[in-house]
Amino acid sequence: MKKQKVLKFLCLFTVLILVFTTLGISAGKKLLTVAESSNFTATSMYKDVMVFIRTLQKKSNLMRVETLCTSPEGRKIPLLVIGNPPPPSPKALIYDPRVVVYIQANIHAGEVEGKEASLMLLRDMLTAKTYPYFDNLVILIAPIFNADGNEKISLQNRRNQDGPEKGVGIRYNGQNLDLNRDGMKLESPEVQGLVRNVLNRWDPVLLVDCHTTNGSYHIEPVTYAWPLNPNGDPSIISYMHEKMMPAIQKNLKETYGTLSIPYGNFIDFKNPEKGWRPAGPQPRYLTNYIGLRNRLAILNENYAHADYKTRVLGCYNFLASILDYCSIHKDEIKHLIKEADRALIRSGLTPHETDTFILEYDVRPLKDPVTVIGWEMEVEQGENRYPRVKRTDKKRTYTLPYYADYFSKKSTRLPFGYLFPAVNKNIAGKLIQHGIVVEQLLEPVSLEVETFRVKEIKGVARLYQGHRMNSVKGEYSTETREFPSGTLFVGTGQALGKVAAYLMEAESDDGLLVWNYFDKYLVSQWSRTSQTFPVHRVLEPVNLVKDMIRPE
Repeated sequence: MKKQKVLKFLCLFTVLILVFTTLGISAGKKLLTVAESSNFTATSMYKDVMVFIRTLQKKSNLMRVETLCTSPEGRKIPLLVIGNPPPPSPKALIYDPRVVVYIQANIHAGEVEGKEASLMLLRDMLTAKTYPYFDNLVILIAPIFNADGNEKISLQNRRNQDGPEKGVGIRYNGQNLDLNRDGMKLESPEVQGLVRNVLNRWDPVLLVDCHTTNGSYHIEPVTYAWPLNPNGDPSIISYMHEKMMPAIQKNLKETYGTLSIPYGNFIDFKNPEKGWRPAGPQPRYLTNYIGLRNRLAILNENYAHADYKTRVLGCYNFLASILDYCSIHKDEIKHLIKEADRALIRSGLTPHETDTFILEYDVRPLKDPVTVIGWEMEVEQGENRYPRVKRTDKKRTYTLPYYADYFSKKSTRLPFGYLFPAVNKNIAGKLIQHGIVVEQLLEPVSLEVETFRVKEIKGVARLYQGHRMNSVKGEYSTETREFPSGTLFVGTGQALGKVAAYLMEAESDDGLLVWNYFDKYLVSQWSRTSQTFPVHRVLEPVNLVKDMIRPE
């Protein structure tokens, strides 16, 4: 009953703020975003965002500005820390009951709704006389994550979406990289900064990543997804799709008047009844990566065919509904992730045959179908492999199986840890970038290990994210090997143990072997014999004399 009263108060308060800001009732002259001041015909440039932030700093002392990173083209990416009071550092939160929630926008700079909505929400929080979120939450916002892509605004970008009529930026960053494919290889300064200065530094319980869809026709302006990779903690995955997201969806509709559905597209546009399916579960996608780290994540995909104003306001309402939920359920969320970390560490320190790492997976529908309010469609085969889809004027409601339950087809036993030669310093450095603990043997040791013998390795013909991604075939053998002093060790008995396994397993679908980091150790340059993957699996717990490698 107490929670229901708090929820009603939060909802009523947020609605009042929306009304007041719409009427221009605020202290002094109302600060508007570029979207608002242009009557939703334009979006903010980098300088507009920075001026907006500096103006708010003059109005409120509840925000600090940090630098998330410096972009490839030299722009400082702002990270805003909001609270009452804003903590001076993460250490100040050790005895603080508040939890940290992180909102990220503009990762694809043609998808600008999250940028405008997060700035509007920031303003409304800081200019309100009181705001109940601050009792329970510290809110981090990166409103312009891909600043370099944002500056390349053109009318030619994303012509399939409805506005803004003055154009938007581009998908990729200053390195020509898609930042939402960089979750494992960490090759962009933006995602490196996200991991270093947000995830490892502030450890938010939730990441919200704002995007805009490219796909199917429907009337709901907001779509969403949660972490999908089955190697993530199952309690977090089930909590999000069974409890958290239905509650947010319900609140979004009843309090804010905004419809939403789980993110996806029709599996077959010619036969829509076959089902609805989101993007894949690989952790290169950041929300899946966050799930692999045992934290909550929400992918926000605003509907491209709704008009620009509807998309921005829908995103605003969605972010508010998420904060409503997190504020009320913060203790529940803290307990959930604490238990997930504890279970993973325990399974890594004393692994059993039932503790597994999934190498291959398939997908099946969730128990509950999804209802999509759309139209009947006409489908023509395009010149390329993608069909041309046009909606008719005839509305139609589809009730469809939602293919978002990924399950294991092939797995391997989760090992106690991995040993690899000290010469692989680039591998150690990449692991440390993620926040994974890497140690070095101080004494030699003889151990029984599993070794992967490569029978075939192939790189794809077409470059993807600057890589010719590998696929590998081979087999394991058990052998006793001598490991000299200086050999590197990564244990799975740590909070990022599943991230370590995903990066180090030879047959992982998104590991460092896939992304070419082991090529020079595997490609047969000096011999015609098959190569041995230079990472050895230690299955059973063993006491090793070792020391932790400190990050630079």
